[in-house]
Amino acid sequence: MAKQRDAVKMSDEEILKLYDECKSLNVATIGKDGYPHQTVLWYAPHEGTLLFETYGKSQKVLNLQRDPRISVQVEAGEEYNELRGVSIRGKAEIVSEEPRLSELMLVCVKRNHPDVPESQQVELAKGMARKRFVVVVHPERTMSWDHRKIAPSAH
Repeated sequence: MAKQRDAVKMSDEEILKLYDECKSLNVATIGKDGYPHQTVLWYAPHEGTLLFETYGKSQKVLNLQRDPRISVQVEAGEEYNELRGVSIRGKAEIVSEEPRLSELMLVCVKRNHPDVPESQQVELAKGMARKRFVVVVHPERTMSWDHRKIAPSAH
């Protein structure tokens, strides 16, 4: 099994390419009852981390304030031999203070709202920062797979 896992593992460059191609991030936090709380939202890769923005009073934020452990996943592909993905376990940092909040919110806006003219992106980010926080996912363990790397007869 380890050999197949090594065979499908993605390089850092392949992971960055996947991040550029995908828009949605599956996010799992730990609820106060111990059960996972899962959501899907847009994200932005940034300096070796993943960022996402969410309302400051969201369940995700409440869970992360209590327990910063987080698991996220980016995936692509429909058929088994096309499946690609990255799964990260790590710690979440909640950014709720200025000026860093608006700076990171702008990273999210530029990535996820490319239709907004550049001249309006800063104001949009500042407006979003009034009720939203940015969560920075600091990876502790990263697992990746690209089934396109294995021969069709292997599955």
